Amino acid sequence: MFTRFRRKRIHPVLRDLLQETHLSVNDFMYPLFARSGEGIKDEVASMPGVYQMSIDEVVKECDVLKKLGIRAIILFGIPDTKDSVGSDAMCEHGIMAETVRAVKAAHPDMFVVTDLCFCEYTDHGHCGVLDPVLETVDNDITLDNLAKQAIVHAKAGVDMIAPSGMMDGMIQAIRKGLDNAGFENLPVMSYSTKFASAYYGPFRDVAESSPSFGDRRSYQMNPANRTEAIAESVADEQEGADILMVKPALAYMDVIRDVKNNTTLPLAVYNVSGEYSMLKMAAKAGVIDYDRVMMETLLGFKRAGADIIITYHAKEAALLLQKQF
Repeated sequence: MFTRFRRKRIHPVLRDLLQETHLSVNDFMYPLFARSGEGIKDEVASMPGVYQMSIDEVVKECDVLKKLGIRAIILFGIPDTKDSVGSDAMCEHGIMAETVRAVKAAHPDMFVVTDLCFCEYTDHGHCGVLDPVLETVDNDITLDNLAKQAIVHAKAGVDMIAPSGMMDGMIQAIRKGLDNAGFENLPVMSYSTKFASAYYGPFRDVAESSPSFGDRRSYQMNPANRTEAIAESVADEQEGADILMVKPALAYMDVIRDVKNNTTLPLAVYNVSGEYSMLKMAAKAGVIDYDRVMMETLLGFKRAGADIIITYHAKEAALLLQKQF
């Protein structure tokens, strides 16, 4: 006799009772992009609904997010001045430190995470100090600067640090720096498995972080490598990360599950700009039901093993989840 799986699908209430994976607004973290000035809210052409904002507008946006039930943000800074080492990122009066202080003053209940990297702050667009001989980022010099940057964010009042540069040993260096500065209770969410992906294209428009030469394949991961992807996250767990991450998410569902199965830490995924923009453009072309595809995509991340979903869809998804109740 064959199995009649459909018996449990016919009645909608029974379908809901037996649903294995559930999506909640508590799963979401929303990215925000801050720059200096006042009253600035400029939409990014390649990312409809995503904006570069002045700090006062970032503070206002947090009111909108909280009304939707979204209580976690991840901040990216766009400095007025860039240089070869990304000095603004290590300055207590830089764009990131100023934004953190303003958000926490206005919204002490908002969980504020900072992206910790140098690509937005350097004039060459790479994620640290350059090695002129190898024409790539000097790993160990950059580790020292990452620790300095982390301490600046910590002093500003951030709730969690999220290093994204894929430097070897970055978690150990940041953890040591934070602990020595008295911030031993500040958690670190590592971009532990981050691929050199073509899906990042629109992000470089909003963050103004395109490399001026070459690419980032000498430090970000080869998209073809699955075993190495697991090893990267395992190493960051051993170095003291509190939360791991896989980025991008959509084309890496197998890696999300692999990392989840091979580590003991909570796992975040970053639903990146290209993934977001593809759905937006497909909706504009009339070829998909945007809401359904968006929610199915987010549910897929959760099913694959994500505990936290960093996504530009968060506000729209939160509205749909509210309508379900």
